[in-house]
Amino acid sequence: MRSDNVTKGVERAPNRSLFYALGYTKEELERPLIGVVCSYNEIVPGHMNLDKIAEAVKAGVRAAGGTPVEFPAIAVCDGIAMGHIGMKYSLVTRDLIADSTEAMALAHQFDGLVMIPNCDKNVPGLLMAAARVNIPTIFCSGGPMLAGRLNDGRRSCLSHMFEAVGAYKAGKLDEAGVEDYENNACPTCGSCSGMYTANSMNCLTEAIGMGLRGNGTIPAVWSARLRLAKHAGMQIMELVKNNIRPRDIMTEAAFHNAETVDMALGCSTNTMLHLPAIAHECGIELDLDMSNEISAKTPNLCHLAPAGDTYMEDLEGAGGVYAVMKELTKKGLLDTSVLTCTGKTLEENLEGVVNRNPELIRPIENPYSADGGIAVLKGNLAPEGCVVKRSAVAPEMMTHTGPARVFDCEDDAIAAIYEGKIVSGDVVVIRYEGPKGGPGMREMLNPTSAICGMGLGESVALITDGRFSGATRGASIGHVCPEAAQGGPIAFVEEGDIISIDIPNCSITLNVDESTLAARKAKWVCPQPKVQTGYLARYAKLVTSAARGAVLE
Repeated sequence: MRSDNVTKGVERAPNRSLFYALGYTKEELERPLIGVVCSYNEIVPGHMNLDKIAEAVKAGVRAAGGTPVEFPAIAVCDGIAMGHIGMKYSLVTRDLIADSTEAMALAHQFDGLVMIPNCDKNVPGLLMAAARVNIPTIFCSGGPMLAGRLNDGRRSCLSHMFEAVGAYKAGKLDEAGVEDYENNACPTCGSCSGMYTANSMNCLTEAIGMGLRGNGTIPAVWSARLRLAKHAGMQIMELVKNNIRPRDIMTEAAFHNAETVDMALGCSTNTMLHLPAIAHECGIELDLDMSNEISAKTPNLCHLAPAGDTYMEDLEGAGGVYAVMKELTKKGLLDTSVLTCTGKTLEENLEGVVNRNPELIRPIENPYSADGGIAVLKGNLAPEGCVVKRSAVAPEMMTHTGPARVFDCEDDAIAAIYEGKIVSGDVVVIRYEGPKGGPGMREMLNPTSAICGMGLGESVALITDGRFSGATRGASIGHVCPEAAQGGPIAFVEEGDIISIDIPNCSITLNVDESTLAARKAKWVCPQPKVQTGYLARYAKLVTSAARGAVLE
């Protein structure tokens, strides 16, 4: 066993003495040592229950003959970090999580790992670590939050809460109405209840084969979540016994499966950052262009919030991610020969699975749309691409042409929106918010929610080299590459320039002739970095473009 390096032989007597100082017995040290990577903390609603999940995982490990050893991973709550400098520290934690988990796993020579994440960067960060360390690993997430219920009985969620602020600013909602959302939109622990980034990534953990059935959809407050955790603890022992490792599971075919499920579910655009970053750790390069190829043949089967008015608990009731995958196999859209953390192939896992709610998970013969939920657009404004959640765009905004309203930071854009300076037909451009320029590539949930809350969601587009929350809806186009801080064309857009967006044809065009753009580029001077000390400054120097997943070099 790998743990023999710290537990066996006279030479390791000093190591064992330290285990004994921790209270471990000789008998426990003779069993496989399983690292339980728990992201519990008291600041993230999606993580406040993870101590209970960890205890259940450890019970499962012990029941199957292993010795669990818990250690922590950090997590940021994007909702609490939103709208101030804190959001610059969200995406960047993905690499801190991966690095620190690598250090702990290899320093202490665990035989296997059970990862317990839940929220946005925590899931991909631990998947990156799993690929990098490459010892037997299984995921057991904390589960989604239940949907809220307002005083009038309507169901609600976090995206409604953000949009309520915009409605208040527009005079469409009073303070009592805002308080109704504030008190009722987020009723339980768990990752926020729509198909936002956290739930997208937890669902894709099933699709890629690293989590057991239900990992993405069983609500945080259901006892079934604790039973799942115990089974994950038991299953890691089988993975250790058979030496089934992450890179045996996360193959190129498995990543294409995950991209296909992504399109069918209508996941967050942040998956277009995270899947390439995880694949990179596996030695696999995912091309953004492949996403459009997969999208072109993958029907969109689900419209969960913010695209619709159904929630994660509803998806679980319909059969979960497995039911979606079963629909996709009807047209041969998945490689079912891939190995999974069950020790079985995907084909074996899907035996007997049924779609229990064809209204929530559309049959593949009757999809919401013939193509997938995410589109990658290219053109002279984004030569390397940009990303939009197509399934959450109003039909009238699938094509749009309008004048650019240009802002060099998110804060100025929000102020203009709240002051009523943005009008129907505008194209809001927010730049210098990319991985380097931000630094940290802030999410733009506040401006997109303000636009929707003020009744402009069907008439105003937003384009940025930053990114969006999974809770964002509307014609919100992010990840523009190259970013402004790298001298990308978005840096040369001027107020009033006409921009054309054509989502069905995956194009985005700045209607300015090449000679004019060349003259603007010749005069351009890159602004000084917004942050010049600390972790963010180091991150800005190392991070690559969003088109490559914003991985570090």
